[in-house]
Amino acid sequence: MSITKAFRSAALAIGIFAAASPSASAFERVEQPSSIPDAGPWDEKAWNGFYSTSQGSRLIPWDWIKALKQADGQPFLADGLARYGYLANPASPTPGLPVGFVVSDGVLGPSCAACHTRQIDVEGKAYRIDGGPALADMGALWADLDTVVGKVLADPTSFSEFAKAILGSGYDPQKETKLRAEVDLWYARHHAITEAGLPKDRPWGSGRIDAVGMILNRVTGLDIGPGPTHMIIGNMRKADAPVRPPFLWNAPRQDHTQWPGFADNGDRILAMSRNVGQVYGVFGEFFPEKDATHLLGFNYVKSNSVDFKGLIELEHLVERIGPPKWPWPVDMTLAGQGKLIYQRPYEEGGCADCHGIDRGQPRLLNPDTWCTPVQDVGTDAREYQYFAPDWKVDTGALTGAFIPFVSQPLDRKDMPVSVLATAVRGAILQHFIPVTVNTVERQRADVALAILQPLIEELKGVYKIPGTPGAGRWACRRAPETEGKIKFEARVLEGVWAAAPYLHNASVPSLAELLKPPQQRVADFKVGPAYDVSVVGLAVEQPKSTFLMKTDCNRGSGVSHCGHDFGTSLSDADKRALLEYLKTL
Repeated sequence: MSITKAFRSAALAIGIFAAASPSASAFERVEQPSSIPDAGPWDEKAWNGFYSTSQGSRLIPWDWIKALKQADGQPFLADGLARYGYLANPASPTPGLPVGFVVSDGVLGPSCAACHTRQIDVEGKAYRIDGGPALADMGALWADLDTVVGKVLADPTSFSEFAKAILGSGYDPQKETKLRAEVDLWYARHHAITEAGLPKDRPWGSGRIDAVGMILNRVTGLDIGPGPTHMIIGNMRKADAPVRPPFLWNAPRQDHTQWPGFADNGDRILAMSRNVGQVYGVFGEFFPEKDATHLLGFNYVKSNSVDFKGLIELEHLVERIGPPKWPWPVDMTLAGQGKLIYQRPYEEGGCADCHGIDRGQPRLLNPDTWCTPVQDVGTDAREYQYFAPDWKVDTGALTGAFIPFVSQPLDRKDMPVSVLATAVRGAILQHFIPVTVNTVERQRADVALAILQPLIEELKGVYKIPGTPGAGRWACRRAPETEGKIKFEARVLEGVWAAAPYLHNASVPSLAELLKPPQQRVADFKVGPAYDVSVVGLAVEQPKSTFLMKTDCNRGSGVSHCGHDFGTSLSDADKRALLEYLKTL
């Protein structure tokens, strides 16, 4: 590829992040006007695209899961995965699959909507909210798949029945033997990360997922080892710091993302980085290898399942999801009083200093981001175990890999976050700038990199160690400085009423409960779709749920409900007014 074409490819990489058309479903819904008015409404076409567009996740071959059975003999897919909290999608291109599950190239995988679509029940009526944190249990789905495939493999008769269901009229013993080898390989990888990564003593449960832990486990434990398994089992650790999936409306505007704020955000280059990383975590496949013919010295895309086109389409849709509008009556006089409380300084119980809209760090493709304060307010600290300087992993196939202008070569032993950052940056650059030294002399290739330096430097803040700079530093004008090192992001609160339970680890069931002093907050509560409008959050009675969330005040436990001691000293009248105003955001 010529230098001119390389530059044109870079321009295309930017230009293709231009509005996608929307996409359809037939549920009674909470109103969610598009956050980009001139892009058209958030309508049936938009939400069906959000529900059914592939991002490249590869959980299990479709023919295999169709042939699997539950312990009671029912097909594994009998209820459309509703038992795990996933939501019905009558418009799915693959009948019977729930929202956010997609079959692509014969393989089933989850997409954004699986973890970011909410449904709540009020007085017997269900309300669908796109972009809201799902109340699904991916950990249970993950573990159950491991169990049922393990049982099929352990019993020759069961495996033959399984093989005949898959192969149909084309069955013969040789094909069964070949299939057995393929299932053995799939199971070796899936079982290894299930055993090493999923906590058995305290499962994630409904509405929580340790995305960071599993992203790091998959990239360092399943993707960079020697073939055919590509595993480095010693790189994996328990993913026992589950958090609540964030709500997606306004997410593209934030200048930081991930709960600890360790990923720069705010334009479409950084959005692609954010999304490629999460695909790696939810069953994406990525097998890099050294390759001197490629500009970066490694091949990051040859065996990479990320669907870049799908991610671009999904991000365009996410940009358009507007915050949901409270669908029930509001006492506007009381809400007006609450607005004044919301706007007070944080020392007086107000919220706007940390959660209001403020100008953020300008990005290469977006000068108008929203500032996302990242602060230590005493909330649970367990997620920070992934950034401990003494946790080093074998960098395997990526040893020595680096991104020009951005990072140093990976050592043989390096921090897992650095491995992830290299894996994401390398894949994006190679996909959008496919220069090879077979067609461009090395000297001319270096010139191409120099020309593209501003674009490449935007990637400095991709999955960095918390507290270190990316492309620049930016302080929110109003947010108070905090002294501690265990910092988490504070989002703008539009639509916050639809995001229960609260705090990053989902340890507080309602906004009313969050306004209580930490020691008075409920320790245990059921998690499910039943919603209580009076407390703005989860109802106490959850007839559709059996998951009991047990919390404590131990900051390192992963389930601490303490911290965020703001507004807790307000009078009862002021708390009622503040809650009424929060319904209107």
